[in-house]
Amino acid sequence: MFERKEARYAAAMISSRLTPGSGAAWGPLSLASIDPPELPNDDWVRVRPVLSGICGSDLHTIAGHTSRYFEPLVSFPFVLGHEVVGVLEDGTRVVLDAVLGPAAHGKEPPSQTSAPADGFDHGHLLGGTLEPGLQCGGCASTGGGWSESMIAHQSQIHRVPDAMSDEAAVMVEPAASGVHAALKAAAALSNGGTAVVLGAGTIGLCAIAALNHPATGQTPAGTVIATAKHPAQKRFATQFGADVVVDPGEVRRAVRRATGSQMIGTTLAGGADVVIDAVGSAESLADALAVVRPRGRIVLCGMPGTVNVDLAPLWHREVELVGCYTYGTEELADGTRSHTFDLAMTLVQNADLGQLVSATYPLDDYEAAIRHAAEGGGRDAIKIAFRP
Repeated sequence: MFERKEARYAAAMISSRLTPGSGAAWGPLSLASIDPPELPNDDWVRVRPVLSGICGSDLHTIAGHTSRYFEPLVSFPFVLGHEVVGVLEDGTRVVLDAVLGPAAHGKEPPSQTSAPADGFDHGHLLGGTLEPGLQCGGCASTGGGWSESMIAHQSQIHRVPDAMSDEAAVMVEPAASGVHAALKAAAALSNGGTAVVLGAGTIGLCAIAALNHPATGQTPAGTVIATAKHPAQKRFATQFGADVVVDPGEVRRAVRRATGSQMIGTTLAGGADVVIDAVGSAESLADALAVVRPRGRIVLCGMPGTVNVDLAPLWHREVELVGCYTYGTEELADGTRSHTFDLAMTLVQNADLGQLVSATYPLDDYEAAIRHAAEGGGRDAIKIAFRP
């Protein structure tokens, strides 16, 4: 459970700079025995989490590195965990769309077929049947996956095929984020174009797999260049279809070689058609702006905070900077529509993304689990999850 305790939050910020993952011990996170959340009405169901992943945004929250933009979009105390495979009371195994959309907040959705993240107005986040919450795992009313019991709205429920393992199922939510990013990238790619993926954590690897797999529709990348720091990341990036994998500091040289571009200062004269930034740091955004071609597209799917970046190349080169938050209803190139989770289910099975789950932990060993996740790359791990 994560509480609003400013002093401990500050302690987590300081300790996490020294030792990755130490915010779990010093911050406002604790193991607690609490009553399970109540069901607001008949549109809600109780979920018993079976596996729940630890993602980058969870680690940023625990380390005190999240943007203050999110403060009005959460309610304390909340239980973390939004990458969830669980079991309903009738025994049905499900994965959860993490987003608490209009229907979950007791408001009218844009249409009967809308996914929770669809729509052009976030007014549903004001008032309604729930405490403030952008997603489960950040809402006091719903609980989260790092627990023995939470609740979910019917609009969030996706059934898991019987043949899919729990490890594969817990990868559906992050894979959906990767698919969503790949489809946004595909809109700026011509056949045979060059795509760059910055970062080979869970979302970056899922985006690489999505760019190279027909399960996501028609993503016509001819060359995929990826950056990765650690051996496991490099191995999986290559396995999932990256043509070139380099250390982050080598990406400008790699894109220059692949596209035959000249250098103007530290920026390429030409460059890649599209860059997926799965990191969201000042450094990764600077690299993205340096290697994307004029009038190319940057898809920002790594959760950013407050960063200091020179936007002159964005202006001068007329580059598109596109945000990429979670998933929803996708408009595919062949004119059909699909929820991202349906595409992600296929991708997870066909690309065997369940192998990215490196270790699981019980809840009472949460400090070790979070430390393992924070040090993941250096310990040859990708996805760490709780097994409540």
